[in-house]
Amino acid sequence: MFSFALIAGWLCVATWVYLATAHGRFWRIVPAQLAPRKPKRLRNQTTTPAIAVVIPARNEADMIGKAVTSLLAQAGGANIVRIFVVDDSSSDGTAETASAASLSLVSAGAPFSPQARDRRSSSSLGDRMKGAASNRVAVIAAGALAPGWTGKLWAMQQGIEQALRLHPDYLLLTDADIEHAPGSLAALVSSAEVDGYDLASVMVKLHCRSVAEKLLIPAFVFFFFMLYPPEWVRDARRRTAGAAGGCMLVRPAALERIGGIAAIRGEVIDDCALARAVKRSGGKVWLGATRETRSLRPYESFGAVERMIARTAFNQLHHSAWLLLGTVLGMLLLYVLPLALIVSGSPRLAIAGAFACGLMTFVYLSMVRFYRLNPLWALALPIAAGFYTAATIHSAVKYWTGRGGEWKGRAQDVSR
Repeated sequence: MFSFALIAGWLCVATWVYLATAHGRFWRIVPAQLAPRKPKRLRNQTTTPAIAVVIPARNEADMIGKAVTSLLAQAGGANIVRIFVVDDSSSDGTAETASAASLSLVSAGAPFSPQARDRRSSSSLGDRMKGAASNRVAVIAAGALAPGWTGKLWAMQQGIEQALRLHPDYLLLTDADIEHAPGSLAALVSSAEVDGYDLASVMVKLHCRSVAEKLLIPAFVFFFFMLYPPEWVRDARRRTAGAAGGCMLVRPAALERIGGIAAIRGEVIDDCALARAVKRSGGKVWLGATRETRSLRPYESFGAVERMIARTAFNQLHHSAWLLLGTVLGMLLLYVLPLALIVSGSPRLAIAGAFACGLMTFVYLSMVRFYRLNPLWALALPIAAGFYTAATIHSAVKYWTGRGGEWKGRAQDVSR
C-alpha cells in the first residue's frame, strides 16, 4: 500500500510538471492585447468592416440595458450597423428595456454626433440622435422553440437571419449580460482582420466579488483554459477548438461553410461546438481573455455557481458514465491526493505531496492574479476542485433524471 501511494504521489507530481510546462501554457493568463492595428486589406479602403450584433435574451431585464448601451457607445471606429436583440419569451420586460437602452445615451451625452455641441437646434438634434440610436437596435420576438433546438441557439438563429440581410463583414454573437469595454470591438475586429481569423472570442472577466465567487470563479476559468489552451486553439495543426460564448466574432462566410447555426442546433455548450465546427471546416480560431469587457451576472452564492456548472458539466463528458468516473478519479489524484500525502505521516509521501501542492499553487497563482485577488486564494484550489467534482456528479444525476441542462425554466440536455 505504501509503494502504491508513493507511485501515485509522484505520478501526481509528474502530471503537474506536464501541466506547467507542456500543456499549451494554459495557465499563463495574459490579458489579450487587442490594440487596434491597420489591417493589410483595409489600407486602400475608406470603410471599416461592418458588424451586425446578435444578442439572444431571456429574462435579462436587469442586464440587457447595460449590454446594449455598451455596444452603442463603442469607440475606435467600430462600425456596428445594427444590434439585434432576440427576446426569447421573456416575462420581465427584457424587450422594453432593450428598446429603451438605445435612447439612454442621449440623456447621458452619448457621442452619436459631434453636432451635439450646437445648442441652437438642441430639440431637433435630440430627435435625430434618438432616431439614430433607435434605428441601430432591433428587438425581435423569438418564435416558438423549434424541435431539436436549444432555446439560446433558436433565438440566435432568428437574429442571425435578420443580421445577414445587411450583408455584414462580421457577426458579433454576445450575451445579454456582457458590458463591452469602449473600443474593445474595434480592436477585436482589427486583430481578426490582420491575422485572418474566422472566429475570434474572448473570455470576459466574470463577476468576482462574493466569497463564493472568489473561491470558484477563477477556478472555473482555470479549468476552462485547461480544457481549451488558447495556444492550442490558435494552432491550425491541433484539433483543439474552444470559444467563450460571451463575446464571439465570426465571419458570415465561415458560418455558411459549416451549415450555419443549424449545424450545432442541439448543443448545450454551443460556443465550443461552434469553434470545433469552424476549425474542422478549415477556419482559423482565436481565443483570449480580457479584464476590460466584463460579465454583469453575479454568482453570489455557492448554489448559484453549482447550478451554472451542473447545467453543462455532464454534457461536456458526452453523457458517459466512464468519463465521469475517470474525471472524478483524475480530480482526486490531482487535487486531493497531494493534501492526503502531506498529512500521511510518512516523510517520503509528504515530500511528494508538497511538490505537487507547490506546483499546483504556482500554476494557479496566475489566474488569481488575473482576478486581482489576494495570492492566498491560490491555496484554495483543492477546495474549488472538490466543489466542481460534486457539481459534475450532480450534473450527471440531473441528466439521468430528465433535468439536464436546466436554465431559466427549460431542461435542454435530455435524452432524445
